[in-house]
Amino acid sequence: MDVTLHDTTPEYDSPLGGNLPAAETEDELRLEVATQWQLMWWKFRKHKLAMFSAGIIILYYLVAIFAEFFAPWERTQYIADYVYAPPQPIHFFADGKLDLHVKALKFERDPQSFKKIWEIDEENKIDVGFFVKGADYKVGLHWLPIPYINDLYFTTDRHFFGAKDPTQPMYLMGADKSGRDVLSRLIYSTRISLSVGLVGVVISLILGIVLGGLSGLIGGWVDNVVQRMIEIVMSVPDLPIMLAIAASVPLDWSVERVYFIITILIALRSWTGLARVVRSKFLSLREDDFILAARLDGTPQRRLIFRHMLPSFYSHIIASLTLALPGMILGETALSFLGLGLRPPAVSWGVMLQETQRVAVLALYPWLLWPAVAVIIIVLAFNFLGDGLRDAADPY
Repeated sequence: MDVTLHDTTPEYDSPLGGNLPAAETEDELRLEVATQWQLMWWKFRKHKLAMFSAGIIILYYLVAIFAEFFAPWERTQYIADYVYAPPQPIHFFADGKLDLHVKALKFERDPQSFKKIWEIDEENKIDVGFFVKGADYKVGLHWLPIPYINDLYFTTDRHFFGAKDPTQPMYLMGADKSGRDVLSRLIYSTRISLSVGLVGVVISLILGIVLGGLSGLIGGWVDNVVQRMIEIVMSVPDLPIMLAIAASVPLDWSVERVYFIITILIALRSWTGLARVVRSKFLSLREDDFILAARLDGTPQRRLIFRHMLPSFYSHIIASLTLALPGMILGETALSFLGLGLRPPAVSWGVMLQETQRVAVLALYPWLLWPAVAVIIIVLAFNFLGDGLRDAADPY
């Protein structure tokens, strides 16, 4: 007896032509037609630690952009009587009800050393709220050095949080040697410390891709010149150059000039690694069939680099730059901490940490180390993000 077996598996039309069995639809078909960037994103989403780190980095940059809104005080505002005031813990309840507040501070003088002895004033409560009134600040493009464009702003006095009565001093992270709020200065310093790394990465990206690409694509004497340049830059020791630059920078220079010098210095020291990576990739790609076909078709060198060669390892460049950012942030912090970088009245994490150079100050006022905590968190976040991007860079 002949028995004819029929395949009863339902078939679906494929956008690629023909039919696909049900087992190869949905997820399988989705993977087949997905682009490389989609595959990278799907793989990156599975890296929970990298996703959490990306959220922290976005939060940091939001705070940096809107520092005036998030900071309860101005960065230069001070109260002389509250020099080195300790942190005031925040309380959420009072008398069994939700009541956001802090207890006020009071101090007495030691009759022998005349040192301030701080105590919590249990009878004086400072109410804390959100979107409270405070010092006026500008919101807009006033910081751009472009005529007419820098007139596009408006003024407001609303802050994300703070004391409901702005005349009452509140120090959630303590005060520094001048009676300034450490939390507010920490928020303002985020803008400079993070922007130095971002600007430095952009400069090193341009130098690394252009010089490394020309070195690997053209070869010959261009390759020799670029490689010797890289070796010279890498052979120069960091500390003597930094000391020489710090000694040559005039004390009357503005914060913007010093900021520019620090950014250029960090960028010129960090482009060499990316240039060598780009050169090695170009050396392996320039003999591939699709590159030879583009050359035979008369494709210009610039289009050959940016349209055909760079997209083949964009993911590697992104991961490399993500891992380079924390190094630049640490470089600015270390330079400013040693007095070789930014100086007051500039506010950065390194400038704030200058007060902790003396062991006595560090032992008596440990809350001055909050900028170091901010540096550790952002560096770890960038490293975890780079690790996730590196894993997602090879979705196949």
